[in-house]
Order: sequence, then structure tokens, then C-alpha cells
Amino acid sequence: MTAIDAIELTRGLIQRRSVTPADDGALDLLSGALVYLGFEVTRLKFEDVDNLFARLGDGPPHFCFAGHTDVVPPGDEAAWTLPPFKAEKKDGYIWGRGAADMKSAIAAFVVATARALEKKAMTGSLSFLITGDEEGPAVNGTRKMLNWMREQNLAMDHCLVGEPTNPQAIGEMIKVGRRGSINCWLTVTGTQGHVAYPDRADNPIPALMRKLLMLSETPLDDGYERFQPSSLQITDIHIGNPAHNVIPDKATARFNIRFNPTWTGVSIEAWLRGKLEALANELGASYDLTAVVSGEAFLTTDTDYLRLLADAVETKAGQRPEFSTSGGTSDARFIKDFAPVAEFGLVGATMHQTDERAATSDILLLTDIYEEIITRYYQQFGGAK
Repeated sequence: MTAIDAIELTRGLIQRRSVTPADDGALDLLSGALVYLGFEVTRLKFEDVDNLFARLGDGPPHFCFAGHTDVVPPGDEAAWTLPPFKAEKKDGYIWGRGAADMKSAIAAFVVATARALEKKAMTGSLSFLITGDEEGPAVNGTRKMLNWMREQNLAMDHCLVGEPTNPQAIGEMIKVGRRGSINCWLTVTGTQGHVAYPDRADNPIPALMRKLLMLSETPLDDGYERFQPSSLQITDIHIGNPAHNVIPDKATARFNIRFNPTWTGVSIEAWLRGKLEALANELGASYDLTAVVSGEAFLTTDTDYLRLLADAVETKAGQRPEFSTSGGTSDARFIKDFAPVAEFGLVGATMHQTDERAATSDILLLTDIYEEIITRYYQQFGGAK
């Protein structure tokens, strides 16, 4: 079997300009590599998003690797040291959009799987769940793929997501949970009028500011096991008033809350509405709140699985990784309803930035770690030959 090269596969994936929801051939390249290894590949398209599910074997245990080939826009390409979609090698790095987040991890897992197959280290089945919608609305990707898997009776036993989890060096951190996220739009309505006659108007801006100040200064909780305290952050205030001498009739703000398992999306929205209603009654101000939960908080507690991952990382990287719940959201927030899930990938220091890059040595080390994980997984859960 001709070896698939992790570095060259990474470069090939980066060279596909797969800015959400475009694919630009990234999944074709991945599909070709997986078919070559013997996987049965299914392409799933929901609306304008291309996705891929591939499986090798049909018995238990079923280990799934999840990730995404879509990337965020590169921004001003002239500001990059090297072109963002050329995947050039320089100073020991591969430069390009998606190098850290997370095309290198996909390539590493493909090569790790190829090695495990050559060593006959697998019993059971292994699958890839790869979406083109993780960096976008996350509506037509992993969530719909998981529902499709359920309909096809393709239940997984454990899942590993290849997001970049390490702050500075490979081996520092495994993500074992994530905070929940709720996006909110708060609008206060008043009465428009001339600034010279404020008694004839009702300015909504002071009431909005009072509400925002109250919410931002009220502690949500004191934290939760392995989670920092929940946090409310104001992200935008919009008045849209073009006139200097007119009191506006409406003022809107946007804020986000990252919450730990002290809360659910339902309970934190109820808390918000209770606080806002009390202040609205005090101020006599009319308001409207729209709240959209993009993910619930979760913590993986399968200690056998997490210990296996940590042991594999320590064996190859030489340090024991921290179990963490820090950072933003990922598609693990959907997978957690189907199987125990954890995240481990590259160093994330440059993800989403100009000059995103991944060290070639890190990609090779990650490949070794993934191979160790696969080998240990089937030894522990499936009795590998």
C-alpha cells in the first residue's frame, strides 16, 4: 500500500478554497484518500453545504473522528506573508487558511488510520464525520448528519473531534466539555421627538444602558466543576439615528452569554427575562428580547475513554494533558447527545488569524498521537488482534 503523506494531504486540503459553505473540491480529495483505504464513503448535501460520512467495518466498537473542511474567510490577502490558499512551506511551517483549524488534523487522522490498518490494529469499525458548515451557521452540517446516522442505525460508541485544543504546544490540553452559548438581541422602544423638547419624547437609550449595565454587573454564578463562571459580554449597540437633533424611538443591543452547566438555555433565558421585566416595571420602559441558544453546556464523564486519550497523548508528547472546558463552541456540542466526545488537535494560536500556520513537526506528532489513540482504543474497547 502506497503511504499517504500527512504533510502533502494537508497542503492539498488547504489549497482547496473551502470558505463556508464552499467546498472547492476539499471533500473530493478526502474522499479519494478514504476510498483508497477501503472506506465506504457517503456524500451528504443539505441545502448548500457538502458533507461526508465514511466508514470502514461494521461491527462494534464504533470509533468516530469528526471535523470540518470549511474555513473562515482569509480577510485581506495582501496582509498575509504567504498566500492563504497556496499552502507553502516556510520556516518549518505550512502556511494557509485552515492549517491549524483544522485541515491538518484531518490529514493526520487519515494517515494514522492507514498506519493502524497496516498493523491490523483495528477490530470493529471506524468512521469519519466531516462537515462543511462548522464555521458557518452550523445548521446544515453535523446536526443533520447525526440525524441521518441515527436513521441509518450508525450509532457511534465514542467520538474524537480534531479541533485545535493546545494553547502553545502539542500535548497540553484535551477539551472534555464546552460552555453553552446564547445570543441575545435587546430592544428598548420609546417615543421619537425633538431634542429641544425632551418632555414630548421618551428616549430609549438611557433605559437600554440601565438594562445592559444591570445585566453585565450581575454575577451569573461562581463557576462549576471544571468550568469558569458564566460570562455575559455586550457585543454591539445600535441606534441607527442619522440626525443630531432627534431623540430616537428605538435602541438595540446585542450580547452573548457563555454559560456553564449551572444553567441550560431555557433557564438562563428565563433569568434574563425576569431581570429585564423587573427593571422595565421600575423604569416604565417597553422592551423586546430575542434569545437564540447555539449550544448547551456539557461535560464528558466517560473516565475510561478520557484516560485512554490522555495516556496516548502523554506517551507520544511526553506530557500529561489538562482536561479543559475553555474556549468557544464546536460541533462537539451536537455530538455529545449521541456519544461520549472529546477534542484534541493542533496548537490553535494562529487559527482564524492572518498568517495561520501549522508546524510540520506538530502535524507529524499529531499523526503519531492519533495512531496511538486508535491502537489503544481497539485494544481497550474491542480486543484488537
